[in-house]
Amino acid sequence: MASLKSRSRERSSMSHPLVSHSSDLARLRDEGFDLEIRSNYLLVKHVPYVTSTREVAYGVIISELSTSGSSTIRPSDHVVSFAGGIPCDQHGSPLTKIINSTGAIQVAEGLVADCTFSSKPPVGYYADYHAKITSYVNMLSGPAQVIDPAATARTFPVVKVAEQDSVFRYLDSASSRARISSITDKLALPKVALVGLGGTGSFILDLIVKTPIGEIHVYDRDILYAHNAFRAPGAASVQELDAVPTKVEYYRRMYEVMRRGIVPHPVHVDESNIDELRAMTFVFLAMDSGPAKKFIVTKLEEFGIPFIDAGMGVYRVGESLGGILRVTASTPEHRTHVWDHQRIPFGDEEDDEYDRNIQTADLNMLNAVLAVIKWKKLYGFYLDQEHEMFTTYTIGGNQLLNDDQTP
Repeated sequence: MASLKSRSRERSSMSHPLVSHSSDLARLRDEGFDLEIRSNYLLVKHVPYVTSTREVAYGVIISELSTSGSSTIRPSDHVVSFAGGIPCDQHGSPLTKIINSTGAIQVAEGLVADCTFSSKPPVGYYADYHAKITSYVNMLSGPAQVIDPAATARTFPVVKVAEQDSVFRYLDSASSRARISSITDKLALPKVALVGLGGTGSFILDLIVKTPIGEIHVYDRDILYAHNAFRAPGAASVQELDAVPTKVEYYRRMYEVMRRGIVPHPVHVDESNIDELRAMTFVFLAMDSGPAKKFIVTKLEEFGIPFIDAGMGVYRVGESLGGILRVTASTPEHRTHVWDHQRIPFGDEEDDEYDRNIQTADLNMLNAVLAVIKWKKLYGFYLDQEHEMFTTYTIGGNQLLNDDQTP
């Protein structure tokens, strides 16, 4: 067996600029093929085939790679090499219709194949590498799937991304597979701040870390305690809680395995550090009502920074809980509703059941979702037909209401 066979089962690979810049290679990646570009060859790993003993094994298809600048052009030939053995049909007979030659073939330094295939399409050439690769994959995997219907070359490996290419440590294949990468790029703001990492704030963070924001600055001086863990994303372990972490450091560690650029600030925002928010492109507020919030809102308006404030009021109704979730947006063009209609409460609510640490993770989550959806509307990710700047959700009546629409 060729030396590449073990490599065919690797479950992650590095992103390559050529894949991102070539629609045919990007399509192969998005469809789940495990690609590698090495020595100017295109490698497709974990391709199932049948051995002479009628067992399903996996090998690597190796193709020449024709390029012009930073993208591919039409393949220069219809031939590929194969590392992994001699593929057979479901009866164990070699695929002589496509096998062109056999024997160890030094394709490039460190790249040895076992045979070559030649299957020319009716028009005489393959239009692109998606057509070329999928054709050969189907020729090999078809017999394999007769023996093992689950055999597939579409393994959707994790694609690691170089630091200079993305804030993410692996490729955002969710956006590329859905063909919405250009829309997702609208959310690539340089710096966003999140003030407050309580229940709602932690769920806001959980959502925005999955967007291409360059830096996410989180502000909260509080410790993460057990009661916080019950209204937060993920699951904190006993060991993590025993370490008495600050919220900002706990969440930084949680998400750094997925992305870069989370900047923890284990402090509350006040007069001593408010100027740090001048550098932000956008700010989320998820903090308790009171003079501190009023101060921050006033300063954000002075700095000309758009922001969203999320909050809720939960109260007891007999032996049940009722309440209202609220999302207030404010942009430099539309500020007056905040004050004229009192859309952000600035007083301390002593009777708010939520301040007694009732565990309402579902309400925190919904409040965060409404806030992030509005943020995405502001930047054109989602269609915005009402242009509302104020939204409430009433629990008892299951009512979602919009107000303060802008022209």
